[in-house]
Amino acid sequence: MDIFVALAPMALWGLIGLVSGKVGGDANQQTLGMTIGAFLFSVVTVLFLQPTLNSWILLVGFLPGLFWSVGQNGQFHAMKHLGVSVGQPLSTGMQLILNTVAGVVLFHEWTKSKDYILGIAALLLLLVGAYLTARQDDDGRPKTDQKMLNFSKGFRSLFFSTIGYGLYTISITWADIDPAAVILPQSAGMLVGASMLTVRKVSINRFVWKNMSSGLLWGAGNVCMLLTLQKVGLAVSFSLSQMGIIISTLGGIFLLGETKTKKEMTYVISGCLLVIIGGILLGYMKAT
Repeated sequence: MDIFVALAPMALWGLIGLVSGKVGGDANQQTLGMTIGAFLFSVVTVLFLQPTLNSWILLVGFLPGLFWSVGQNGQFHAMKHLGVSVGQPLSTGMQLILNTVAGVVLFHEWTKSKDYILGIAALLLLLVGAYLTARQDDDGRPKTDQKMLNFSKGFRSLFFSTIGYGLYTISITWADIDPAAVILPQSAGMLVGASMLTVRKVSINRFVWKNMSSGLLWGAGNVCMLLTLQKVGLAVSFSLSQMGIIISTLGGIFLLGETKTKKEMTYVISGCLLVIIGGILLGYMKAT
């Protein structure tokens, strides 16, 4: 059962970019709609589980939610500039580096030589896999819904996105509190942060309401990741959750119509295989 909980964020979060891309709307509408959906999910979950809440939980849950809103808004902007099949893998690779280093340096999750050997090998496989899925052929580029690519703007958005996401996961790990209790204040922080980022920039229309569906996916995946985080630590749990780039990358190609050349398809397939191998290695490392 634990392995299914650990892999659930991979599937659920891997679908977010596809759902948002299919639903439509600009990056700010996607961010706001997603946070509304995540907040509603957390309200229902808390009413069902009835966890204990206090001022400390409210504080340490709310602040990571603000950090997350910065990360998600940046990622949506990056996917608009780069396409889902390019932006998502690059975002994944940057987050893997930051969160794995944080797990090892700040929380001392790797204590044996074997941990470092297997962990670094798995991380390299994941990073190379993420790079290959995003690699472009000089003779062709994937198309975004804006029919253009802007790597400099996309990478800049990913930089701020990675910092926001990193502060979110690191602060949640540091707090070490009940996952069921933290999801409500966390989603409240997400909604406040998204509102601050999108105020006067977003038109409240059907695109906002439709993007609530991606928030429901995120909420379910987040509960599973928080439960996994307590069992196996930040470095492993976060790395497993990011294997969803397989879903987002292939979905961006086959569902959203982001075109790839034959050479790029070879890169994509090779990258996905490396990500799978890296994820299996992480699971083996924790099991031995």
